[in-house]
Amino acid sequence: MRWRGRIGVQIDQVSKEVAESIGLGKPHGALVRGVEKGAPADKAGVEAGDIIVKFDGKPVEKSSDLPRMVGSTKPGTKSTLTVFRRGSTKDLSVVIAEIEAEKTVAKTADKPAKSKEPTAAQALGLTVSDLTDAAKKELGVNGGVQVDAVTDAAARAGLREGDVILAVANVSVGGVKELEAVLAKLDKAKAINVLFRRGEWAQYTVIRPNR
Repeated sequence: MRWRGRIGVQIDQVSKEVAESIGLGKPHGALVRGVEKGAPADKAGVEAGDIIVKFDGKPVEKSSDLPRMVGSTKPGTKSTLTVFRRGSTKDLSVVIAEIEAEKTVAKTADKPAKSKEPTAAQALGLTVSDLTDAAKKELGVNGGVQVDAVTDAAARAGLREGDVILAVANVSVGGVKELEAVLAKLDKAKAINVLFRRGEWAQYTVIRPNR
């Protein structure tokens, strides 16, 4: 019998550049770009930005392996996801669900009041502000900073106005002050990995300083 299990994640390939910058080594696994609210992955504690490297102990070499592995698992089965998060791996227990018609959700984020641009973020070409409580609730995040404008290195990295930065250099950022503190400690000459949300999906990019 062919099962069609699901865990409710939107996934993507892990690029060589991202794998190196976050300490994963060679590119492998499935990058989680979004987690469906209330889905098995959400209940298991999977977060956007996690990289699923194993399913029930079997390596996930490329992102396309994961739907096949999950799809051939009987719904109701308790499985183990091994995720790479912020520089280390952890095992999460997930109960496989049955595939159903996917729901599409439209999201809009409130535009928070602009704050004064901090220097460390500005040096990378970023003008940022704290997320309002309404925006956090809308996005389903506990923290992060809203990108109000981009130039220079941040623009070259592909960041855009309206993106929400969740983590920098494998460290979660709850707001502008935390972002500043993380950036202040970094070697400004090195590439910095950034986990951000654009609309519903999370993705990584790498900011390369101007030098």
